[in-house]
Amino acid sequence: MKARIAEVDAHRETGTAQPVPVMRLFGEFASGRTGRRFDSYHDLHRWSVEKPDAFWRAVWDFDGIVSPDTPPDRVLIGKAMPGATWFPGCRVNYAAQILRHVDAAEAAGHPAIVAEDELGPIAQMGWRDLRDRVAAIALALKELGITRGDRVVAYLPNRPEAIVAFLACASIGAIWAICSPDMGIPAILERFRQIDPKLFIATDGVTYGGKPLDRSGAVAEIRAALPSLDHFILVPSGLGSQDFPGAIDFYSLLAAEGRDLDGFEPEWLPFDHPLWIVYSSGTTGKPKALVHGHGGILMMSAAGRIHSDLGASYDPRTPGERFHWFSSTGWMMWNLQVGGLLGGTTICIFDGSPTGSRDAPDWGLLWRFAARNKVSFFGAGAQYYTLAVKAGVDLTKAGDLSAVRALGSTASPLPALVQTNLSHMIAQAGAARVWWFNSSGGTDICGAFCTGNRELPEAPGKLQCRQLGAAVEAWDEEGRALLGEVGELVCTRPLPSMPLFLWGDTDGSRYRESYFDAYDGIWRHGDWLRIEASGACEIFGRSDATINRGGHRMGTSEIYDAVERLGDVADTLVIDARTNDSDSELLLFVLPAPGAVRGLALTAKIRDAIRTGLSPRFLPDRIIEVAAIPRTLSSKKQELPIKRLFEGADLDKVIDPSAMANPESLEEYAALAAEFRERAAA
Repeated sequence: MKARIAEVDAHRETGTAQPVPVMRLFGEFASGRTGRRFDSYHDLHRWSVEKPDAFWRAVWDFDGIVSPDTPPDRVLIGKAMPGATWFPGCRVNYAAQILRHVDAAEAAGHPAIVAEDELGPIAQMGWRDLRDRVAAIALALKELGITRGDRVVAYLPNRPEAIVAFLACASIGAIWAICSPDMGIPAILERFRQIDPKLFIATDGVTYGGKPLDRSGAVAEIRAALPSLDHFILVPSGLGSQDFPGAIDFYSLLAAEGRDLDGFEPEWLPFDHPLWIVYSSGTTGKPKALVHGHGGILMMSAAGRIHSDLGASYDPRTPGERFHWFSSTGWMMWNLQVGGLLGGTTICIFDGSPTGSRDAPDWGLLWRFAARNKVSFFGAGAQYYTLAVKAGVDLTKAGDLSAVRALGSTASPLPALVQTNLSHMIAQAGAARVWWFNSSGGTDICGAFCTGNRELPEAPGKLQCRQLGAAVEAWDEEGRALLGEVGELVCTRPLPSMPLFLWGDTDGSRYRESYFDAYDGIWRHGDWLRIEASGACEIFGRSDATINRGGHRMGTSEIYDAVERLGDVADTLVIDARTNDSDSELLLFVLPAPGAVRGLALTAKIRDAIRTGLSPRFLPDRIIEVAAIPRTLSSKKQELPIKRLFEGADLDKVIDPSAMANPESLEEYAALAAEFRERAAA
């Protein structure tokens, strides 16, 4: 830390604007370590993938990874995927890495967690309070017999209790898995049943969309369907209508009577000890239960904070960061949000709908939350920004947004026009010189492949660079790397946060089939990617949902970008559905914006937008107005399931309604698919 402070002082003396970008600090740190001069980010990235041992050891030291062991002698054993071993013999703990900040952050007066919901403030939790609560729950879990390797599952919203419970589990080596209360019971059971949990933590009610919702019936059903449970902890909401015999009250455990909180220390665990299980849904089979390790997530989080410029722990004398990324607990961005604590950053969490009431959506709600809490980094899914701009959100009415210096976007490509418009709008609201942090990765690695760098030129609608340590390329079908052309997104070398394994995949066959089937020993992510000569990247949607018209391929995102620029279009979904072995139809489903033109007039506008913005080759065979666009709980469009539905697959085989944000939309698509297949067969 002293070396980093010296670097900051040097920049101050030369008059460099503050705060110093973390990427610059890391580049100088790595240069001093290696004796190499990095003249550009390209040089730094090339070194990071060519010399993974040196790079990841530098990340370990730069971030100050806490371990009781001597500095690691070995970083990486083997480069096979899967099968690489990272930091053998080292012990770490995710919770310990967070709690190291307690004294410094408390002395500086920075809270650990600021929490609000649709109705307003919930809590502000200091770092010492966070530590005591984690200790109280961890010691209580140990008294219940929860130990290393036991699975703990949670049914909790995005509130401080979920973070405390997770860190308590991490501190004793229990393995965490969580589902959001907005998920359907079948989807939750399909996930939790795979891992035979020993403990269930749940709340009996939530508020969403302006309405209080009793969830006690769902909790009872989930509890009854998990025969492996030994204990049940209830986080009472005041909204539940049922009693739970044998339940342990979460808040009573916080009382910590007779427990030595001051003497509590997290347990040191092997680098690859499982931390959590997250789930990635495919189009067939059960959701993949991805197991990530303490050490791998610590390393990937550290690299991610270098890119996102979250620098609270790198320059402790700069004003405290306040980091927000809107997410439910059912999306890996919740994990990323909690990971802000690893760097000593205050995290600002929001529970509920980002627009409040569904009947009268308020697109200024999250922005007022950001203004009240002086959020410096504001993140959300690309769809949120797109819909907010289309709804005409007025950021000047949100309050003082001058603290915002970065806007983060992920989940789907962010249209360049939306990014440009929002930059102008937030500048009018007082946030000058805002930087866009666009990133793309996934639940699979709980991190990014392509990401941002404050020191590079902005690239609206694109991603500024490939992440340090990530050997990302765009490949053609023969495994040749492409530049300036669209290809399969692959990662040719291991990353620390690649899954340790898939739970229940005893022989590793499903893991290999999921990621290494196309190119032997090479991670294939399933996205179309183009890498430009400048290093900027662009994602073009899922590679297995590609539009192919007469041999000419195009990612779905390009069609969305062309059509969703129209003010008359609120949302779209496009599929290229086979009618027989050799023919297909390009179908564009359109949700018109409120008050928009419809029918032939709207169709003409859309066709003109595609013809002039893309190519007449990609004009849809049919444009179908619909009541909704089916999306997952993390707001991703359900392209592949709908494509397979139209190609004849049974609805219950391709899509799980309980894992959707709007399952009511499926009835309309099932009817349209039946009509499509009947017409194709005629």
